[in-house]
Amino acid sequence: SKLLQKNSMALYFSLLVGTLDVVLDSSARVAPYRILYQAPDSLVYWTIACGCSRKEITEHWEWLEQNLLQTLSIFENENDINTFVRGKIQGIIAEYNKINGIKEDDDTEKFKEAIVKFHKLFGMPEEEKLVNYYSCSYWKGKVPRQGWVYLSINHLCFYSFLMGREAKLVIRWVDITQLEKNATLLFPDMIKVSTRSSEHFFSVFLNISETFKLMEQLANIAMRQLLDNEGFEQDRSLPKLKRKSPKKVSALKRDLDARAKSERYRALFRLPKDEKLDGHTDCTLWTPFNKMHILGQMFVSTNYICFTSKEENLCSLIIPLREVTIVEKADSSSVLPSPLSISTKNRMTFLFANLKDRDFLVQRISDFLQQTTSKIYLEKNMSGSYISSDDEVRERQFNLNGNGIPTATQALMTMYRRRSPEEFNPKLAKEFLKEQAWKIHFAEYGQGVCMYRTEKTRDLVLKGIPESMRGELWLLFSGAINEMATHPGYYEDLVERSMGKYNLATEEIERDLHRSLPEHPAFQNEMGIAALRRVLTAYAFRNPNIGYCQAMNIVTSVLLLYAKEEEAFWLLVALCERMLPDYYNTRVVGALVDQGVFEELARDYVPQLYDCMQDLGVISTISLSWFLTLFLSVMPFESAVVVVDCFFCEGIKVIFQLALAVLDANVDKLLNCKDDGEAMTVLGRYLDSVTNKDSTLPPIPHLHSLLSDDVEPYPEVDIFRLIRCSYEKFGSIRADLIEQMRFKQRLKVIQTLEDTTKRNVVRTIVTETSFTIDELEELYALFKAEHLTSCYWGGNSNAIDRHDPSLPYLEQYRIDFEQFKGMFALLFPWACGTHSDVLAARLFRLLDENGDLLINFREFVSGLNTEKGINWRFLLGLFPHLWVILLIIGKKSSQENRNYLRMWSQENKSKAKNSRDLPKLNQGQFIELCKTMYNMFSEDPNEQDLYHATAAVTSLLLEIGEVGKLFSVQPTKEADSSSNNCSKTIQSELFQKKDSQQYPLEQHKPFQGSLVTNDEEAICTESTLGMQMEDIKLEDSSPRDNGACSSMLISDDDTKDDSSMSSYSVLSAGSHEEEKLHCEDIGEDTVLVRSNHTTSLHRSTSIDRDWAITFEQFLASLLTEPALVRYFDKPVSMMARITNAKNVRMMGKPITSASDYEISTMSG
Repeated sequence: SKLLQKNSMALYFSLLVGTLDVVLDSSARVAPYRILYQAPDSLVYWTIACGCSRKEITEHWEWLEQNLLQTLSIFENENDINTFVRGKIQGIIAEYNKINGIKEDDDTEKFKEAIVKFHKLFGMPEEEKLVNYYSCSYWKGKVPRQGWVYLSINHLCFYSFLMGREAKLVIRWVDITQLEKNATLLFPDMIKVSTRSSEHFFSVFLNISETFKLMEQLANIAMRQLLDNEGFEQDRSLPKLKRKSPKKVSALKRDLDARAKSERYRALFRLPKDEKLDGHTDCTLWTPFNKMHILGQMFVSTNYICFTSKEENLCSLIIPLREVTIVEKADSSSVLPSPLSISTKNRMTFLFANLKDRDFLVQRISDFLQQTTSKIYLEKNMSGSYISSDDEVRERQFNLNGNGIPTATQALMTMYRRRSPEEFNPKLAKEFLKEQAWKIHFAEYGQGVCMYRTEKTRDLVLKGIPESMRGELWLLFSGAINEMATHPGYYEDLVERSMGKYNLATEEIERDLHRSLPEHPAFQNEMGIAALRRVLTAYAFRNPNIGYCQAMNIVTSVLLLYAKEEEAFWLLVALCERMLPDYYNTRVVGALVDQGVFEELARDYVPQLYDCMQDLGVISTISLSWFLTLFLSVMPFESAVVVVDCFFCEGIKVIFQLALAVLDANVDKLLNCKDDGEAMTVLGRYLDSVTNKDSTLPPIPHLHSLLSDDVEPYPEVDIFRLIRCSYEKFGSIRADLIEQMRFKQRLKVIQTLEDTTKRNVVRTIVTETSFTIDELEELYALFKAEHLTSCYWGGNSNAIDRHDPSLPYLEQYRIDFEQFKGMFALLFPWACGTHSDVLAARLFRLLDENGDLLINFREFVSGLNTEKGINWRFLLGLFPHLWVILLIIGKKSSQENRNYLRMWSQENKSKAKNSRDLPKLNQGQFIELCKTMYNMFSEDPNEQDLYHATAAVTSLLLEIGEVGKLFSVQPTKEADSSSNNCSKTIQSELFQKKDSQQYPLEQHKPFQGSLVTNDEEAICTESTLGMQMEDIKLEDSSPRDNGACSSMLISDDDTKDDSSMSSYSVLSAGSHEEEKLHCEDIGEDTVLVRSNHTTSLHRSTSIDRDWAITFEQFLASLLTEPALVRYFDKPVSMMARITNAKNVRMMGKPITSASDYEISTMSG
């Protein structure tokens, strides 16, 4: 009953098993060693232990022998043994988890195996969370590959292993431009995934609808990340997985499913954006207005109980738990099984029946009620007083000179309402009848948030809401009443905190205040302007991601006319954050998305006009102004507010219906238009003629009509007839259809905006670099991908700090050193060898102009620009880099560092002028520069020749520096002797014998530790340089007159024969071996030690402070060595490096020659 096995099989058999492993999703390849338990009469094996090595599995076996096998002999039958073994192993696991504080994972064992395989196959870090995986076929050309598609939070991955051939595909969700579920003749169900550069087709899904919905949801999360720059956070508050749940469902998949359901729930009932659905059940609701039991569904969430009928628009109900007083189970009967009664504060009682699990439901509602009660009491205590009735609110007066924050507690329309000369006329009579109709409706269906909402309610809205009730009903239908009720005092506090604060948003608000309905008397004085200023400023401070956007002022001014100031604020919140999502951000993404939806609807509903409108380009022009202001800017005021009435009741579908009705009414005229100007004139005159004959207000001049020419007026169009026509012709448009179309357009719009941003960035920077436009676009994509990767996989700095939307696009995205180091290793030609990190740290410190430990794309490209082909242009660019780095090391003033950087970085200055302006280099800095050169040549195929050439250049420069001293200062004889010895010491120490086994390299400190202040840096470096030069005593062995270094005294043959010498060994200066020092080439962390001593070295002043060389001297010396000239003439393809970097980032490996079955190119 025991078995120890190792998965070592013959080649063919391993290929077959590998194929079956993918097709059948077996976990046999997860661990190479396993201990299995099998009962004698069973074909089922139980995994007891697993290990990655024979040693590990042997230890497990020995433990089993000592602690388990001896106990088995006391059992008499196999069933008892089976029960004991399984219980024992599970108990051990539970005890281990308890001791080590390991929380129970919601994921099933089968899914955990899939997670392990996912991370292993695609090289993903642990932070990348797998959501689900599905069996499918991937089509490459005309050949299908059967395998598995893995859907994680940030990637879509596919893997296939058939008969020894692997196929891998990795696509980031942020790169997807289109996601479609297509039907073909051969395959009725196929998913098409498009990126900027390629298209991918998947088919043969067992559950294609579920797969596609999940793909849509993950792509939406990615688009939100591009918009808001926020990573995904899993909801840990989900209930535990039930035993009957599917075996392959992950906790993350359940989280996303719950999010999708909550989103639909909030949209259906206009609830606050943080409300989470707890559950729903079928039931019936007794409706007293028609004395019927209506079949529908009850929804329960943290703060609300909602109901909607199965038959659309028949009845819906919203009961906030803050309004509930009693929840009780009524007596069951055959007529009314399992009834539940809910009573509210306004003395309404709702009777639900046919509840399947009534007891559980009552318990959940009771729990939520208890939380709600505690929350209300807490808010009362915090605010000091809690306003519980509308009467108390109405009693508060508007007072600019009061002690509190001045806010308007009346709608501006009530203060500035202008009556016609006749006190009572037919229009007022009609308005009175409308008010009476609504009062009758309230008496029959209830009033306030808990009223029954029926088809009759919608019909009353379409006939026009009375002026006096408009604000109240806008609050009710939009759901803003709920947020206002749950946030008492929030608006006043926001106004107080935002008063006197100034930023870009407040400047824009001030500029637009007097452009907001200037024709209305309410905004022709300071009281109305001040109220508008407070609301807009308060919202800008509430939601800095939106701040302020043009068109918000027009909409808000209308809200203030009919609602109190605080109510207008919460109506604006409902508009910006729920009803018109993403409309009012800086790029009006939501409006652009709905513009695309409108184009699709126009193609479907007015096809005879679609092609004409596309040719004229009118749709894109009209839709933004119509949608952003809800027709308020293009219609007479008294007509446009009727559109707003319908919008708050029915949502965005009303705007689409009305826009289509306007196009349909002008088909003939638009078809005869020759250009877009003529078409705009036709539509503008039509909208100007839309009138509201029921309005009791004196006509307010419409700005658009005032600017129009003196053409004969267009026949009047009744607004109510236009709305009724829109429902008759286009009422079939459903909210769920609009959401589906929005998703499709959102992908397209956001990716188009990203491409536009990329082009703008490239256009701005292309003149500053030697890169081509294509190379810059690829570099920008790689740079931004690195930034986004840090958002969802974490980093050393906060993602919010790395993204500042207020900056120009060129500087918005920034990366820290760890990210830069990874890109440095992939893109920079001289990033090789063991010292790549040191070089990266030096360059990063140089590029980080403001010292915030982050660099933006402009700074990144300026550093990489020197790598555009390693040639003499590169040389001229690279060594000023290194030159300035070394100068910075020795400086204390940050301003000086920046000045040095600007000297050579300005492209409009000549190279000659740049090099002349560079300060001279002293001996300590010269040592660092030479070590940097050695680091660059590490692991180069011509490493030996390059080291010899560098030694020669170094000796020549040392002699030049000595000669230069004669023209600058006359040293004493003692000083001259000392400096001569120092120069020989430098020569000796820079080219000392390299022996990595005898002298292991020190590990450099983490970069965060090395990024100290300039003062600290200068002290540390000076101390290090002093230690390097201590007690150096060398004999006089000056370089020869011809400028050749002492290394030339050794022939190439001698060098080759001496196996103990490294590729860059030279003759040591001096004859005393005990005084010889060894210099490890480890960049800025170099430490010199005596070969036979371990004592620490003390600071010395051996460095010659008068010795110096110029950049021109350094460059001229380099040109004397052919090996260095060839090295810097060597061309480098930046595009090849970019392609390789993309492949490494996405596939975890460099580009290799691939078979037909390997999909190695990264999409997007």
